[in-house]
Amino acid sequence: MSLSLELMLQLSIILPLLATPGIVATGHKPNLRESVTIGTSLVLLYLVFNLYLGLKQGASVSAHWGELLPGLKISFHIEPLGMLFALIASFLWIITTVYSIGYMRGHNEENQTRFYACFAIAISSVMGITFAGNLFTLFIFYEVLTLSTYPLVTHAGTNKAQRGGRTYLGILLSTSILFFLLAIVSTWFVAGTVDFKPGGVFDPGVNKLVAGSILVLFVFGIGKAAIMPFHRWLPAAMVAPTPVSALLHAVAVVKAGVFTVLKVCVYIFGIDLLALLPSTQFLLYLAAASILLASLVAMRQDNLKARLAYSTVSQLGYVTMGALLATSAGVLGSSMHIAMHAFGKITLFFCAGAILVAAHKSEISEMRGLGRQMPITMAAFLIASLSIVGAPPTGGTWSKWFLLVGTMETGQWALMVVLMVSSLLNIAYLLPLPLRAFFPGAEASSADVGMKEAPLPSLIAICITTVGCVVLFVYPQPLYELAQAILAAPGLAHGK
Repeated sequence: MSLSLELMLQLSIILPLLATPGIVATGHKPNLRESVTIGTSLVLLYLVFNLYLGLKQGASVSAHWGELLPGLKISFHIEPLGMLFALIASFLWIITTVYSIGYMRGHNEENQTRFYACFAIAISSVMGITFAGNLFTLFIFYEVLTLSTYPLVTHAGTNKAQRGGRTYLGILLSTSILFFLLAIVSTWFVAGTVDFKPGGVFDPGVNKLVAGSILVLFVFGIGKAAIMPFHRWLPAAMVAPTPVSALLHAVAVVKAGVFTVLKVCVYIFGIDLLALLPSTQFLLYLAAASILLASLVAMRQDNLKARLAYSTVSQLGYVTMGALLATSAGVLGSSMHIAMHAFGKITLFFCAGAILVAAHKSEISEMRGLGRQMPITMAAFLIASLSIVGAPPTGGTWSKWFLLVGTMETGQWALMVVLMVSSLLNIAYLLPLPLRAFFPGAEASSADVGMKEAPLPSLIAICITTVGCVVLFVYPQPLYELAQAILAAPGLAHGK
């Protein structure tokens, strides 16, 4: 019996949650526990892919779980932007799980069952965010994602991990309660609804100062987007194991943040209204400052994960900037950058974890000549770095191109310069590592260490995401079509 698309939509949200008891129950048998995780992730990808096919064929798929208060419903709906994020998250859950098997065992990590269980809950939350039909539903799953990832951040149980966890939880919860929730309530009072709607929910005659103030509350309140000055949680969370860092940076948390910013801009304000708000220009320059300042801080970091963390803060600014440009090209660039950055950054974190497991190194200054020992890992690091830079033949080329076009269309020449300078800074803090690994010069040790790559599951995952970086350059069409479909809805095709 075939499942209806409505049932598939609901199963995609609750399936990872239903798998959690199975993961816990099989915790004493690692092979079985990880089989449950991989099996669930495969089924999830099957469900999401069928929903994608349904959306391509023009199906309108919705589900409702009840009404808590008049007008405040827990409801879900499939639209192109959410579909794009769901495809990325469901696919990368499989790859991250495969990687985690090699890393967690190779590093002899404790509490592995808790790790896989919390990971599943986090993915369930992500699916709820991607398919949320209104701000109320999105807010619920947004908070569940914060709480479910806290045990992952504090996984090591050390004082440093506890401090990082407190910073993580404190900033994300405080921004949500002080700003995000207030923005949702304000939207309710001004627009009379919190449902996502093509073209936005505000009346064309809305007071621009009021709407602009609500926009500021949204951008500051969505702390997971890591816009400065609310970014400190992200570097603090780097005390977590590398698979958790990959989850935070590529699969779940930060992508949920910038996805929410983009969805609010497109489906709550609409790009026509967004271009008229007095606060939009201020927020654009704030995003630009985040891009440049985080890049400069990244250059000063010797710890590899810390450098990658600040790199993520910078890259998230690209998505926020593209959304606030309020043009078709900006929305296209932001949407595609969510995917392009996901594959590039998860590969970089996978490589960082592989280096730690195989070579026991975490400081960049110690990695000179590492290409002889870990040629596959360092080649992957080079390709993923090129994708973050936005250089061919990697997927990051396309998203940065559309973002540049967006700045030119709006005459935002200063922002165009920011994007170009940022790419140069990306080169400065990413490419020296693989180049020194392969061409160490006279400073390298002459000892013949031989090849010693990470465990096979981790290496397989690294190779898959690296290939993904190149495939997204050669064949970006499915992501481009989804991004175009966001703009095809009535009320969204007017941005120049």
